[in-house]
This record gives sequence, structure tokens and C-alpha cells, in this order.
Amino acid sequence: MNTAPPDSQARPPAGPQAHPPAAPGSAPQADAARFRHQRLKLLAVLLVCASPVILSYLFYYVLPPSGRTNFGTLILPQRPVPELRLADTTGKPYRFASHLGQWVVLQVDAGACEKACADKLYALRQQRTMTGKERERIDRVWLVTDAATPSAELMRDYEGTFVMRADPAELAALMPVEPGRRLEDYLWVVDPLGNLMMRFPADGEPAKIRKDLSRLLKASRVG
Repeated sequence: MNTAPPDSQARPPAGPQAHPPAAPGSAPQADAARFRHQRLKLLAVLLVCASPVILSYLFYYVLPPSGRTNFGTLILPQRPVPELRLADTTGKPYRFASHLGQWVVLQVDAGACEKACADKLYALRQQRTMTGKERERIDRVWLVTDAATPSAELMRDYEGTFVMRADPAELAALMPVEPGRRLEDYLWVVDPLGNLMMRFPADGEPAKIRKDLSRLLKASRVG
């Protein structure tokens, strides 16, 4: 009678070998570790993207070189403008996020636009023009605070200005002013990440405003 080789009983079965079962709770722990790692990577990417803008006004407006003064007032903490509820002059919702990646200089005024308002529109246009080759990095924005529609003549004279309606209560909560002053008394600067970061007195010296804007543009290659 034929018999199997003596070692046949010790030979492992064919096919893939079985692995020992995972320890209880090890899979959720691994998933949590992977999630933490991915979140840290995302935060690192966001920090790298934001750092050129943050550093630009940190060094030029918070820690300026000795002997140099700045005309603009830095606004802290950061205040995100894209969260505002806006509409164009026809009432259609408008997303400020369309200006992300650009430096924005804006003014706040009623739609009728009296002389002080028109003077600011002129100042916005001139400030952008006088930045020379950097002017394409700047958008001009007018936030209208009432239901009045700016005249066609005014819009023709200041073509290229983005006009949108905003809730004055939301603007008041977003934009800090000095005691006794109004939102209309300033020109405001929004960085390429969409943060309100600076204000200038609207009746300030144009040369000083232009110098500060030029420093910002030079310091940051974002926007």
C-alpha cells in the first residue's frame, strides 16, 4: 500500500497565507493618524500661499525700517471682505471673490456721489495710474450704500471702476473708523487674499498714499 512522504503533514496549504487579525481599534487609529497628517499638509500649503502677503505688510507697516514713517493705518485682525453680501447696480448678486488675487482700493459712498465722492473716484483712478507698470495688479471698487444709481456720465468718466451695492450695516461692522469719522472719510485697501488690511484718509496727500501702495506692491509678488 502506497503511503505519503513522512513530511506531508507539515507542508503548509496552497494559496495565499492568512495574516493574523488586526488588533481591535487599530484601523480607526490609523485613519485618524492619516487625517491629522493630511490636515497638517493642507495647513502648510495655506501658510505658504498666504505668507508673501502677510510678510509684505508685516515688514512694511508693522516693522518698518528705522527712520521711515507710513501714512496708512494697518487694520488688525484680518477682516475677510468676500463674506459681504453684494449686488451689482442691476440688483444681481455680486461675488467679491472675483477680485481675489488682486490688490483692491475701494471707497464707500452714496449713489448720488457728491463732490467728495467724485474726488475720491478721481483719486482712485490717479493712484492706480501712478503705480505705472504695477497698475494691472490693482482693482478700483466703489461700494454704494443706498438705492441711488450712479449717473451714466460719472460711470463713463471713471470707466474701469467696479461698482456694487453693499449693506451699510455690514460695512460698519467690517470697517473700523476713528471716533467722529465715517466710512466715507477713507480709502480702503484689500489684499489679494480678500482681507481688509489698511485705510487712508480720503483727504490725505496723494503722494503719501501712492508711496505706501508702491511699497505694498513691491514687497509682495502675490496679486
